[in-house]
Amino acid sequence: MAIVRWWDPMRDLAGIQDKMNQIFEDTFTRTRGREEGLTVGMWTPAVDIYETDSAVVVKAELPGVQKEQVTVDVKDGILSLRGERKYEEEVKGENFHRIERSYGTFQRSFSLPTTVDQEKISATMKDGVLEVALLKKEAAQPKQINVTVK
Repeated sequence: MAIVRWWDPMRDLAGIQDKMNQIFEDTFTRTRGREEGLTVGMWTPAVDIYETDSAVVVKAELPGVQKEQVTVDVKDGILSLRGERKYEEEVKGENFHRIERSYGTFQRSFSLPTTVDQEKISATMKDGVLEVALLKKEAAQPKQINVTVK
């Protein structure tokens, strides 16, 4: 009688998934402590989005990016943030011990709720943080209704 290895398709699928996750992580994330040199290309700034009674606010961390290097667009209900953090060669490359910051272009896009007035959007930048205020339409803002006693 021959000994046959029992085949577990779920284990094989889990192995394939692990390998695919590794490929995507290696391709789309910045280097994490690996000495692979300067990371140039696409990077993704961290973003906070919150809502007040009068607006939806988007805050994006853009350290080292000047306001002239940032573009904020709204088209067809999509808010797009684009820009670039340029690498400044103040020190020769061979003198670096570690380069972990990412450089290059970035782009983030967000679907806007229907309550936002696309004509009333403002953007400010302070201390490396871009703040985009998306004011709500008048009809979308909550109204206080007084209750009377009869």
